[in-house]
Amino acid sequence: MNNEFTEEEVQQIKDRILTALESVIDPELGIDIVNLGLIYEIEWEESGETVVKMTLTTMGCPLADVLTDQIHEALGEVPEVKNLEVKLVWYPQWTTDRMSRYARIALGIR
Repeated sequence: MNNEFTEEEVQQIKDRILTALESVIDPELGIDIVNLGLIYEIEWEESGETVVKMTLTTMGCPLADVLTDQIHEALGEVPEVKNLEVKLVWYPQWTTDRMSRYARIALGIR
């Protein structure tokens, strides 16, 4: 059995991961972490090893554990994700410039 995925299949899996992450809502802002620009990188290996590199709006954000738990729950719905690690990164520093147009409108930011 050939376990290799095409580039297109890998991209589809990463897209499903991103879509699942859109269900994770920042409880303080009421916007998902993808549109807030908190997701910096998704690494997915054919073995199912997955690393989500993300940041928070502030270093002292008390929601890190809550969001990490929600990410684990959301990606539990993606069958290709076998083992998940969420890594918090602080560079580049998050700014409102990373937010999507949708998030900016929803929060009244220009």
